Amino acid sequence: MRFKGLDEVNRKILEHLTEDSRISYAELARKIHLSRVAVRERINNMIKEGIISQFTTVVNASKVGYPVPAFLEIEVQPEKIQGVIAELKAKDEIKTIYQKTGSAAVQAHAFLESTEKLNEFLQEEVYLIEGIEGVDCHLLLRCFKSDLTIDI
Repeated sequence: MRFKGLDEVNRKILEHLTEDSRISYAELARKIHLSRVAVRERINNMIKEGIISQFTTVVNASKVGYPVPAFLEIEVQPEKIQGVIAELKAKDEIKTIYQKTGSAAVQAHAFLESTEKLNEFLQEEVYLIEGIEGVDCHLLLRCFKSDLTIDI
């Protein structure tokens, strides 16, 4: 996939960062034959332009005590969608939120410690949000692919 507005140097920078976001400016500069300062400047520009949205570490939730991934399909009153999304964003258990087409206007992905904690979370927090008309909750059994990187 080719992106408009990205020159070959920025593509190479993004390819290396996608492989290892911990790479130093100096190491990256050596690999693409630029100065460290030029690499830093290009990365900072891509951050400002929104091309790079974050540098992160992907943690296996079940290995750190959150073995219950849940996928929530949430029906929302259209006029209250912004308020619902704002409240969902404030919940630590919820890691991704998407607005979409279809009957369930919002999808959210949450990680919890147990099914009991999931039930409490739904009953005491999610169901009480004003504007939510219904929630269809699915437990995720296995993950076969989770890759939010974009091939450059």
